[in-house]
Amino acid sequence: MVGLKPSDVPPTTAVKFLGAGTAACFADLVTFPLDTAKVRLQIQGENQATQAARRTQYRGVLGTILTMVRTEGPRSPYNGLVAGLQRQMSFASIRIGLYDSVKQFYTPKGSDHSSITTRILAGCTTGAMAVSCAQPTDVVKVRFQASIHLGAGSSRKYSGTMDAYRTIAREEGIRGLWKGTWPNITRNAIVNCAEMVTYDIIKEKLLDYHLLTDNFPCHFISAFGAGFCATVVASPVDVVKTRYMNSPPGQYRSPLDCMLKMVAHEGPTAFYKGFTPSFLRLGAWNVVMFVTYEQLKRALMNVQMLRESPF
Repeated sequence: MVGLKPSDVPPTTAVKFLGAGTAACFADLVTFPLDTAKVRLQIQGENQATQAARRTQYRGVLGTILTMVRTEGPRSPYNGLVAGLQRQMSFASIRIGLYDSVKQFYTPKGSDHSSITTRILAGCTTGAMAVSCAQPTDVVKVRFQASIHLGAGSSRKYSGTMDAYRTIAREEGIRGLWKGTWPNITRNAIVNCAEMVTYDIIKEKLLDYHLLTDNFPCHFISAFGAGFCATVVASPVDVVKTRYMNSPPGQYRSPLDCMLKMVAHEGPTAFYKGFTPSFLRLGAWNVVMFVTYEQLKRALMNVQMLRESPF
């Protein structure tokens, strides 16, 4: 047996909410450089790229990270980490922590198992709810990850995370903080369904057929499958979301305009720019997040039961 034993009492919604946000933050700390590399590769080739961006070419995941470290310093792969952690605490807590509760809400009374349709509906619901709350943090994170800072001679647009929120609101209006909400809702509904439903089904089948017990190997395999499925189906929307969020006012009229210009100027393969770092990041993120999440749920329930125990 690997890890903590499952609790006799099912985890509460509060435990899932807190556990999901904490586990997602831990996963972000581990995989954030891969996410930054993905963003840089996705925006490479834009027509209105800056002079610095035109001078800097990225090739592959490792090459992108090494280029960033060499030209911008060792901390550059973690640009936007504060906003990223803020995003996960508000975003993952809702889309992952509330998934089981919403799934049960949609499941007809008396049913032993939730149908795939019910699970997809629950994933879309919590994904959309999460984006509605956490969109400003995502916009700021992407802006920091996309910004190129080549030393003392170049200026930073934002002095810090809070300054970024204020500057975007002042220059682009409050709507600027919710820029790209619709492609982000689409992207995260797809990602959430792919991640949560795939993880849910793989884990359920592994346990139902007694292939594995409810411990680390089961969680690892389920999470890896979830990460792969999420990357395949979500990459096109993710690229459009990244470019639209990072674009200056007026570059694109809408997410659809962004998508059409990408196809016209760079071809359909542009939708899968940064696929390798996306898969490495989502695969690694899902493994770290779900394994940590499962253990956190059990640890938090053990603490809660100890507190409630009379002895």
